[in-house]
Amino acid sequence: QVQLVESGGGLVQPGGSLRLSCAASGITFSIYAMGWYRQAPGKQRDLVAAITSAGSTNYADSVKGRFTISRDNAKNTVYLQMNSLKPEDTAVYYCNAKQYILNYWGKGALVTVSS
Repeated sequence: QVQLVESGGGLVQPGGSLRLSCAASGITFSIYAMGWYRQAPGKQRDLVAAITSAGSTNYADSVKGRFTISRDNAKNTVYLQMNSLKPEDTAVYYCNAKQYILNYWGKGALVTVSS
């Protein structure tokens, strides 16, 4: 059974930092492309950052220079370091694992940026 479990969400003030983690089980983690998506209330789910099995990364323009995605294959975990957070970063953040037609999602972690 495939499980992706996000952790690290919460409430943070503007300008603050959070690190999200996603622990994967039930898949051969190292061969999967991993990604973080987010969905704000009333909006569609959008890609925030992704990392391939080889370690190549890409980011949404809105988070470039502020967010960093990384992976630890030994721990079957992908991370999203979020710095200089803005109120518009408030959303539920979802972990995604993808390989060819296989596509798995976590249940999401809420990040709220507010003073």
